[in-house]
Amino acid sequence: MTSRSKLAPRVLVPLFIGLVGFSNVARQPRFDTFRAVDVLQLIGTGMCFGAALIAVVIFFRTPRSSS
Repeated sequence: MTSRSKLAPRVLVPLFIGLVGFSNVARQPRFDTFRAVDVLQLIGTGMCFGAALIAVVIFFRTPRSSS
């Protein structure tokens, strides 16, 4: 169970960073006219969402301890 409990921050941190990054870009009035900085921020946001998704998959695929 300790390996599963250590995985929670690995899921929540990238997910939180991804949500903050996406909400920052989506709140701006020029959401439809992206600049290079916005594209890089969205790429980083997607990477954080991908890391969080991988961590969730690992969380559910790891065997539970019987103790």
